[in-house]
Amino acid sequence: MTQLFAAKGFIPLKARCSFLAACLISTLLSVGCNRQTVTEANPTPVPALASAAPSPLPESSASAATTLAANSAAAAGFARPKPDTPIEFVDVTAEAGVHFRHNSGAFGKKYLPETMGSGVCFIDYDNDGWQDIFFVNSMDWPEHKSGKSYPALYHNNHDGTFTDVTQQAGLAIEIYGLGCAVGDYDNDGFSDLYLTTLGSNHLFHNLGNGKFADVTAKAGVASPGFSASAIWFDYDNDGKLDLFVTHYIEWSVQTDQYCTLDSKNKSYCTPQTYKGESSRLYHNKGNGVFEDVTKRAGLLDPTSKSLGVALLDYDNDGWMDLFVTNDTEPNKLYRNNHDGTFSDVGVNAGVAFSDSGRVRAGMGTDAADIDGSGFPSIVIGNFTNESMSLYRDDASGLFTDESTRSGMAPMTPQWLTFGCFFMDYDLDGLLDIVAANGHVSDDIAVVQPTLKYAQPAGVYRNVGNRKFEDVSGKLGRAIRRPVVARGIAYADVDNDGDLDLVITVNNGPARLLRNENANQNDLLRVKLIGTKSNRDAIGAKVTLITNSGAKLTRMVKGGSSYLSQSELPLTFGLGKPGAVQGMRLQIVWPSGRKDSLTDIKPNRFITIQEGKGIVSASPIHFVPELSPVKPQTNTR
Repeated sequence: MTQLFAAKGFIPLKARCSFLAACLISTLLSVGCNRQTVTEANPTPVPALASAAPSPLPESSASAATTLAANSAAAAGFARPKPDTPIEFVDVTAEAGVHFRHNSGAFGKKYLPETMGSGVCFIDYDNDGWQDIFFVNSMDWPEHKSGKSYPALYHNNHDGTFTDVTQQAGLAIEIYGLGCAVGDYDNDGFSDLYLTTLGSNHLFHNLGNGKFADVTAKAGVASPGFSASAIWFDYDNDGKLDLFVTHYIEWSVQTDQYCTLDSKNKSYCTPQTYKGESSRLYHNKGNGVFEDVTKRAGLLDPTSKSLGVALLDYDNDGWMDLFVTNDTEPNKLYRNNHDGTFSDVGVNAGVAFSDSGRVRAGMGTDAADIDGSGFPSIVIGNFTNESMSLYRDDASGLFTDESTRSGMAPMTPQWLTFGCFFMDYDLDGLLDIVAANGHVSDDIAVVQPTLKYAQPAGVYRNVGNRKFEDVSGKLGRAIRRPVVARGIAYADVDNDGDLDLVITVNNGPARLLRNENANQNDLLRVKLIGTKSNRDAIGAKVTLITNSGAKLTRMVKGGSSYLSQSELPLTFGLGKPGAVQGMRLQIVWPSGRKDSLTDIKPNRFITIQEGKGIVSASPIHFVPELSPVKPQTNTR
């Protein structure tokens, strides 16, 4: 019985039959005939959900078979088993069959794009309910060709492993890739893929049969130049996803500048050496064609050097705004004017500069409601000695710099942060902060011995009252391992309820980190399908209200982090088991429709369609947290 599981998530046939039967019963019970969808006004704010930090449980003497039987009972709505060890992120990259390695093309010339790294996107491209992974790759420089490098699409095999399907999917193209964005731009029910590059970007239309077609020329979204992060969102609320593409600087091999740290050897230059490049906005015309409306929308700005973008509705007016980070230039907060135009209110809102009035090296970013206020806070990854930034929306259109008060500034000056986002890693109901770190100069230790090129990731736990603590050292060796990280994204790759991580490494191998034991807390996972709204429901706000009146608000969003995108389904951590017995959901769709659903049970994955309510529901499969069993090999 000690090797019942070849990989996390695999269940023997006999036990699986019992498990599936229990799942069927639970599904029928969870949908129920008493659940209704109604239209109602905005919810009245109630106190935020209190923190319920998971604690290690006593060791269990139950056998694997007993645990599996308990899981079947849990699926039917009875008491479920709890992990008996602390939360840990485990590196399962090799066991999962993920062999992607980023190629920056570096060969000694110290070209600036080599410092950028690449992004990663979660995409359920085949609609099987399991998140697949897409890695962006760069390539060798034309003057130093040693081989070919391609991006990689890994299909989730549902058993803890992945299969590289890049070639058969039609995505094996050689580009100097940087970022990616996932969205169903034609509302056909299949997620499409946009790639940003140094050069000409690419839009891949999902054909629905496991293959993608490059439709860039027809769509008109090549956006030539030095692109970085991109995001799909519906800025005019017409039910079709539009596209915003950040641009960085004007650079080419011919215009590359010479910089040095030690006055002897060439080093990578900073962006101040180069002119900026305007980001672009593309309006979806609804026929597979997009129109560049950057100038008309008031977004043409060649002084910007943009790297990250986050979607938010900072004034809660139902129209999507954008927060854009800039490297050594002021950050931008683009307010949606409801008429197809935007206004930059970053300076007035207090998010353009540091609290001392200086520009910083803004890179990754995210926005979310971290305190139950109903308004989004903003997190930003910055350069070494600048610390991470945290801004709180005070509900008046202004933001307060909470970096020092929250503890984020004192905890992060030694790190150079690229990707970062809010994520409830421990499912206690409070959004935490996760950061991917790594320096840009491989020779930084020569001039600053206390700084390192490779750096560990950071996980900062939300302890309530908008304060955070560094728990990176408590979550296992995988988090503490130093790498030159760039992109980072989260998803529940094994469908066990807690959120896993994938990290890209500049000019190195990607890492897949499995979250173990966070699902000792209760949770709810929600997928939305728009009808009048865009099908992905990007921009929809979901407020969960418990029977005690506690409130959690999440928004469906793409983008965020750095060059990357996390999964679209929402995860609500509910704290200690049994603390929340009944819930209701209030949804504000991008179309303006408001739906309310009652009698929601915890530990479910539910799919909600606009105007129809719950169209599917299934229990979370709390499979025992066993590491994959490695095959026997002959070693010397």
